[in-house]
Amino acid sequence: MFIESALPRAWSAVPWARNACCIFILLLAMLVGGAAHAAQAADTSSTQAPTATDTSELTPARLADLLEDPAARQRLVEQLRDAAPAAGDEASQQTASAPSLPGRLAQSAQAFLAGMATHAGRAVDELTSLSSGGMTPQQRQELSSALLGVALVAAVTLVAFWLLRAIAAHAYARIDRWLARQPHTTAGAPRGAVLAVMLRRAGAMTGALVIDLAIVLAAGLAGYLAGLYGTSPRGDISAAQVMFVRAYIAVEFAKALIRGVFATRYPMLRLFTMEDDLARYWNSRLGRIATAIGYGLLLAEPLAKALLTESIGELLGLIIMLAAYLYAVRTIWRNRVALRQRLERRAAQATASYFGTWFRLLARTWHWLAVGYFTVLLVVSQVDTEHALPFMVQATIQSLLSLGVGALLLVVLHGALSRRIVLPQDVRTRLPMLEARVNAYVPAALKGLGVLIRIVVALFVLDAWRVFDLSSWLVSDAGATAVRTVVNVAIILLIAAVAWTLIASIIEHRLSLSEGSGTPTARERTLLALFRNAALIVIVTLTVLVVLSQIGVDIAPLIAGAGVVGLAIGFGSQKLVQDIITGVFIQLENGMNQNDVVQVAGIFGTVEKITIRSVGIRTLDGGYHLIPFSSVDVVSNHMRDFSYHLGEYTIAHRESVDDAVHHLRQAFEELMQDEVLAPEVLEDISIPGVTALSEKGVTIRVLIKTTPGMQWAVQRGYNRLVKKHFNAAGIELPYPHTVVYFGQDKNGYAPPANLFLQTDRPDEHGNARAAGQTRRRLSRETGAGGEDVLGNELDRVSEDEDDAPAAPRPVA
Repeated sequence: MFIESALPRAWSAVPWARNACCIFILLLAMLVGGAAHAAQAADTSSTQAPTATDTSELTPARLADLLEDPAARQRLVEQLRDAAPAAGDEASQQTASAPSLPGRLAQSAQAFLAGMATHAGRAVDELTSLSSGGMTPQQRQELSSALLGVALVAAVTLVAFWLLRAIAAHAYARIDRWLARQPHTTAGAPRGAVLAVMLRRAGAMTGALVIDLAIVLAAGLAGYLAGLYGTSPRGDISAAQVMFVRAYIAVEFAKALIRGVFATRYPMLRLFTMEDDLARYWNSRLGRIATAIGYGLLLAEPLAKALLTESIGELLGLIIMLAAYLYAVRTIWRNRVALRQRLERRAAQATASYFGTWFRLLARTWHWLAVGYFTVLLVVSQVDTEHALPFMVQATIQSLLSLGVGALLLVVLHGALSRRIVLPQDVRTRLPMLEARVNAYVPAALKGLGVLIRIVVALFVLDAWRVFDLSSWLVSDAGATAVRTVVNVAIILLIAAVAWTLIASIIEHRLSLSEGSGTPTARERTLLALFRNAALIVIVTLTVLVVLSQIGVDIAPLIAGAGVVGLAIGFGSQKLVQDIITGVFIQLENGMNQNDVVQVAGIFGTVEKITIRSVGIRTLDGGYHLIPFSSVDVVSNHMRDFSYHLGEYTIAHRESVDDAVHHLRQAFEELMQDEVLAPEVLEDISIPGVTALSEKGVTIRVLIKTTPGMQWAVQRGYNRLVKKHFNAAGIELPYPHTVVYFGQDKNGYAPPANLFLQTDRPDEHGNARAAGQTRRRLSRETGAGGEDVLGNELDRVSEDEDDAPAAPRPVA
């Protein structure tokens, strides 16, 4: 009987509490009701239904009277026809009347405030009725029985929970000491050791959480059994007791998760490193908030609705949620600076700039996120009380899982970005440039994948809070099209990247071959560079066009415009096109290469630079000549396969041809003793014989086959030796002969001739020296005497544009 009359006596015994509560409810009702009334006042005229004759209540009897009167019935039909919209304007009126998003929010807020005002007013009336003894004896009996049953189940549940927690404390302590004895890692520890420590801690914390959840379930089971068999009728449990068991399990599950994060008495089981007093502070504050919200929404409000009235239950839920909300906001606001400083210190200690950035962003916004979370909880709890906590739990879990999985994927991507990709040894041997190119492209692709992961995580978080319906969007045409477009674009970019990587790696591998490993010629370098640029242009153009077509851009005008522009360029630059086409065919036919000695368009010199349009030639006097390929009719290349020194040596008519040929061979034998020039001679000397008999003398032809480009050096060296041997042998090289005529003056006298008598000369046995020549004794030369005859025809052009011009090619 004490329970039956406890509530009315307490309500009437404390008048100040009753009056204060009523005044608070009345003020709230006036505020809310006034706002709702002001919001609805503007729409009163549009929401009132037109009547046929007057504004009185249209009862069934009144309607029957109107229908019996023909005149009244006719007026009603006319008014209904005037009020009905035209059939053609129905769609436009529906479109015009569809409220916008701000309008829908305003209407929802108005409806919410109006509902709160209505329930507050009803709750005041019902509380006034209860305080004045409005409860029947049966209602008091039901209330007392329900409260006694809930008290019994609560007592058994909480006692069982505390006992089991006391027993499990030994297990928690042993797990904590076991973790403390395990080896810890340092900053420079191996990756395997760090992973082992993380796995041990994760396993221990998971085990402790499982034990805690098992204790909660066991205590809840004990309370359920107490309600089932400890109250009458036995074997039956009341709805109020079931409410308490459900609320207890939900609240204690949430508190178990909070205890798993902060672990006030077991530092090694704590999820984050923090001081004990800080862990106790947040554990107690969050535990109180979870207790108030859980028991308020899952027990107090439903129990008040079931045992008292619906309005009193909703008012009680509102008061509990407002108190929890204000407490949570006060706690968050008081600790915003301290937690911000702690997060900023954690950002400064982050090993990667990526994590530091996110920690700093969280430090500046965490309190606003927390306040927004509790604000959403407050609003949802009042809009949909029955599904408020399930919605919040589902949204919170989905958000945390999305953020956790996204963070894990981003950590994996960050680790992949920080590690260099190493290809197999055989691949590096065949394509040495491929590894560097892959390491240059993969980070950009991984960063793009990171952006995509962030977008997907954001969509899942928005879907969790019903801001964006992800599942409906995915099954819609727009969502399927967007996903298909993203996948197609990714595949196209991947194929383009792989194709360009392989082509460029193969070309650069050929261009980067070192001396002795099949060094590419200048022709190959020119053609490979041309093919690489052409491949890049083709791949980029096709990729852009295909990607544009995939995202819905009509590329037909682009293709047509490109064709017109290309045709216009072709007509306007025929000479340029001719230069390029001729240059391509010259390169394909291997007409000339860099460092070749050629004669092109009347210019003789060394090829210094070849492009797809022109050739640059450096002549012996140092002049640089740029010749477009359209001006090239004939290419005379003196550096192809082999060369010949073609010598035409003329001796005097008095000399013996056989002796001259003998000495020519002697000069060649001495040439073959030269360390520099001898390796450049490919075959024995060839002397076809006398090629001409002229007024100057007898001409003998000599052919010496040499390596490409060395014919001039061999010519200079051999000519020096021929002159040397001819001088030693007294063979006269003819020079011009002059006939002297002694003229006379007008008197008939001729000038005297300056004549000298030749003294007797020793007999030289038919081998007298020629006039103007000095006989010298023949001496054999040893060593590299041919170095002084090497000319500059074969000056090498540097293959690297940044290098200085190289010295003449050494001849081995």
